[in-house]
Amino acid sequence: MINWAFNMKEQMAQSANVLFLVLDALRYDAAQDLFLAGKLPNFSRYLPQTGWEKRYTPASFTYPAHQAFFTGFLPTRISQGITPRHFAAEFKGSESTTSQTYRFQEANILAALHKIGYQTVCVGGVGFFNKQTALSRILPDLFQESFWSPELGVTDPYSTQNQFNLAAQWLDSNDSPFFLYINVSAIHQPNCHYLNATEDSLESHQAALAYVDQQLPILMDAIQTKGPVCCFICSDHGTAYGEDGHWGHRNGHRTVMEVPYIDFLLA
Repeated sequence: MINWAFNMKEQMAQSANVLFLVLDALRYDAAQDLFLAGKLPNFSRYLPQTGWEKRYTPASFTYPAHQAFFTGFLPTRISQGITPRHFAAEFKGSESTTSQTYRFQEANILAALHKIGYQTVCVGGVGFFNKQTALSRILPDLFQESFWSPELGVTDPYSTQNQFNLAAQWLDSNDSPFFLYINVSAIHQPNCHYLNATEDSLESHQAALAYVDQQLPILMDAIQTKGPVCCFICSDHGTAYGEDGHWGHRNGHRTVMEVPYIDFLLA
């Protein structure tokens, strides 16, 4: 059963599990166009009839977006002044915490959940999770367990299959409440190999998302045995392909700042 209007504070009081799936670099319009064309059959099982929700990301590239995410600052609604938060680090003067917000004193939700007996695990993808430098160890080191290998990274055309298989194996071996984070790397450039092309494009960006959709049952079949699970699926930022002279990300263009988002309780 899917519930798109769940109370996070209530669920965490009952030790619900958490899945946080970030489709790194995915732009909103690319995701919604594929949904409307009926080309995301597996994601569509978890989306309302209108498809992806368009939201603003808190940052234009992976590192600052995730620092915000893990403290509870998820992408915000376009048409609402204040977006109530599902979870939040205590912060004086916050106007976005409500009676349904799961609050904690620690600096991020990973430290908070570890303290109360959760297992926190990261399946890395893009460079900020590869643990090869001091900078790229900061985010994975927030977790009790973290995984990365070239087979999970941006250059492997089977990265999502590899990531979801690893996550499914971890889930099968874990009996504790968990916070599972997966940084899906396939959509991030380079993605031209999903069209057998030589250059990235909006078309190959969408082909990468279609590939991720094909692999999604690997993960969700494993997750559905672990209910209830609070699920968050979104992008951390989008990608420009020449619109108004913008390329890539780390800029403020709408193709970068508008991201797809969905959250739901899987029970």
